[in-house]
Amino acid sequence: MSRSLLLWIVACVSAIACAAIVIGAPDPTEPCGWGFAQRGARCCAEKTDACVSALACPRPLVVTDGRCAAPDVRVEIAETTVLVGPADWEAEGRVAPRTLHTKRFAIDAFELNDSGARAISGISRDEARALCKQRGGRLPTDDEWTIAAAGSQPRRYPWGDTGAVCRRGAWGLEVGPCARDAAGPDTVGAHGDGDTRDGVHDLAGNVEEWVQDDASEGVGIVRGGSWKSTLATELRTWARVELKTIAREPWVGARCAYDR
Repeated sequence: MSRSLLLWIVACVSAIACAAIVIGAPDPTEPCGWGFAQRGARCCAEKTDACVSALACPRPLVVTDGRCAAPDVRVEIAETTVLVGPADWEAEGRVAPRTLHTKRFAIDAFELNDSGARAISGISRDEARALCKQRGGRLPTDDEWTIAAAGSQPRRYPWGDTGAVCRRGAWGLEVGPCARDAAGPDTVGAHGDGDTRDGVHDLAGNVEEWVQDDASEGVGIVRGGSWKSTLATELRTWARVELKTIAREPWVGARCAYDR
């Protein structure tokens, strides 16, 4: 092999490696948002006892009964009409161009969570519906979820078109790249760099979210990727997974929507 050819190969390999970094490979050195610290596979409020007891909590959490908890916040989404389609090459063949229209609605800023600040998981679609009904709401439609995540000018991810890194979502927590050995979802709101422009948290990662979709008997749709996701494509605003409506998977939860 000539010296010039060898130098060309080295240059090409270096360029590809650099390009991968620029595109936004996951950065496990910064997995949590400001005020949160990594404990095992989870992001917890600093200076707390096992993500539970607290005297003060980082935003967006608040102290409730001596614990860091998610506040009850709903985000208003304006009436929207938008053309969605394969906005990036990875969507080719998966996303059919179509026009979505939703009336004004509200959606929870946080996923449904337990008495603390951890997302609820392992619930069927009917159980998710019942929890939302208790809150005076319902599951969002598939179109509503898409518009809440992608916006009026569809974004690749809820935060924008830049890459999926660890601080933007609770993903890759079981076998990497953001952590290892997770057995469930993370603290809600702990990845603030992944918020939408309207202030909706965790629409990419943490738990996949049931949406209201009756297209197939016994089969529903979950959206948004989860803590088990290992591929960034699973976090895209167009990604969806079909699941039996009776399934209770540890990586599936929900958030609620409200008529306006």
